[in-house]
Amino acid sequence: MIALETQDININYGDKSILKKVNIEIQSGKIVTIIGPNGSGKSTLLKAISGYLKPLSGQINLNGVNIKSLKKKEIAKKMAVLPQIKDVPSDITVENLVSYGRYPHLSFRKRFSNKDKSIVQWAIEKTGLKEYKDRYINTLSGGERQRAWIAMALAQKPKIVLLDEPTTYLDISYQLEVLEIVKELNVNLNLTVVMVLHDLNQAARYSDYIYVLNEGRVYSHGKPENIIKADLLKNIFKIQAHIYEDKINKCPYFIPHKIV
Repeated sequence: MIALETQDININYGDKSILKKVNIEIQSGKIVTIIGPNGSGKSTLLKAISGYLKPLSGQINLNGVNIKSLKKKEIAKKMAVLPQIKDVPSDITVENLVSYGRYPHLSFRKRFSNKDKSIVQWAIEKTGLKEYKDRYINTLSGGERQRAWIAMALAQKPKIVLLDEPTTYLDISYQLEVLEIVKELNVNLNLTVVMVLHDLNQAARYSDYIYVLNEGRVYSHGKPENIIKADLLKNIFKIQAHIYEDKINKCPYFIPHKIV
């Protein structure tokens, strides 16, 4: 089943064309990663899918329905978005932050029900933050903070989560921690995940499917073993690399050895 799709979408910033007739399909229950060099349109595509940016032309469908016909609150009930840059008051606790995820579901009076409170606690437990729920966000490590944002997204009870570079600025241990949680949620909750990653080896390890953007167009797409190839790395990322098989994680990985 197709959870999300774009049909020939075009997006401009002023007179500059950013996305050009982009077509993607996101299958329900899969982890799909968007990769590409800087300026290729990755984050712009994610913003368009979320409904934050309106295409100049083309169409975006959420479960077969054009998102233009859906109210923002209805979209938020089905799809959660974690942007790359997040702004939050320093004196907010983990539990308070996670509770924001329930706002799309609240009535006009915006009162929390017992069900809402239960879902917030569920999201906190799912992301391993139970012992941190009363801590202020600014006292957490990078990985713990990112987990709190993921918990907030989970509290929306979405079917789809969009993650824009969720591992940026994190140490390698926290990067793996965040991606392992994403994978666990995907497997255990059948959560559809669409994310932008810069680390191609991480994309290969944690993705079911990969889209490669270049100069605003879809250059290639497929399973990781069909994407992490020498010619693609050379043509798109301007590197020559030795490609190997990770037999433990059953995915390809590469070691770059020369800039083209």
